[in-house]
Amino acid sequence: MPRTAAFRDPHIRLAHGNGGRMMRELIDELFVPALANPLLDTRADAVALPVPPGHELLVTTDGFTVQPLEFPGGNIGSLAVHGTVNDLAVSGAVAQFITLNVFLEEGLEIRLLRRVIAALGAAARDCGVAVVAGDTKVVGRGECDGMFLATTGIGFRPAATCLGLGHVRAGDQILVSGPVGDHGAAVMLAREDFGLRGDLQSDAASVLPQAQALTPIAGLRFMRDPTRGGLATVAHELARASGLAVQLAEAAIPVHDAVRSVCELLGFDPLYLACEGRLVAVVAPESSTVALAALRQHSPLAACIGVLRTGEPRVTLDTEFGGQRILDELDDDPLPRIC
Repeated sequence: MPRTAAFRDPHIRLAHGNGGRMMRELIDELFVPALANPLLDTRADAVALPVPPGHELLVTTDGFTVQPLEFPGGNIGSLAVHGTVNDLAVSGAVAQFITLNVFLEEGLEIRLLRRVIAALGAAARDCGVAVVAGDTKVVGRGECDGMFLATTGIGFRPAATCLGLGHVRAGDQILVSGPVGDHGAAVMLAREDFGLRGDLQSDAASVLPQAQALTPIAGLRFMRDPTRGGLATVAHELARASGLAVQLAEAAIPVHDAVRSVCELLGFDPLYLACEGRLVAVVAPESSTVALAALRQHSPLAACIGVLRTGEPRVTLDTEFGGQRILDELDDDPLPRIC
């Protein structure tokens, strides 16, 4: 580990955020090597971003407060990149640039910070995005719970792209790109609040390949990544915005056995648990077979899980036992600090 003033103590100190030498050394020796790229390396207060001809610029912003900071399958750093990239991907855009705000709590282990920023840099490179601007703040003990991250994502999509809730119609089919609830269940086990252990992995990953596979399909209406509130919350969003009934088929919804077991033990419903590497798509009925085949090229467990119908705008689930139940809109958060 470097012997500069910034790293003489193995923990973050308030002086790491005072704008002086220790802050400069922290940025130069920890952040810059992990995130270096030509735009960030200018050290300017602002950078000019190129816009490809024939494209429109899309912007998203997000905050990340997951607890614990590290979990099976990722950490808050990789999660921040994937969450930002995915919000753009399901809007039909390819992320190009990210800004990063880092809020550190006094006493945070520098080794943990190094792992988080290394994972963030690796995820950014894997996703083809550059961290082009950032800021670091340090707050006192007990004010931040270790580390918070905030991002802004900038991406571009062809100007002719037509996606959105306003395009959804009765008869449209609902697809999901893979098993749901993995991230929520993995984080839940990582907290060890319930005395359970397992080998569950978060599904945190970029959904850009799946989104790009669907975007050229003429019947694609809408995409969303089911993060907080899970699949059921996306279904309620669809019902409210379209004025249509959302009918889901329980037998068709992919859920890993381990996730189902954890939910049964603890009284959770996997349909309300967060996913961080899945997308939900709505496609015209005549395009559903082609769209599902395109998804399965990247996600073999992708499935067609429901349909939109005329009727009262609510969400129902056809159960595996031949019955039907109404899926209520999420009220209390069953698992806070999930992303």
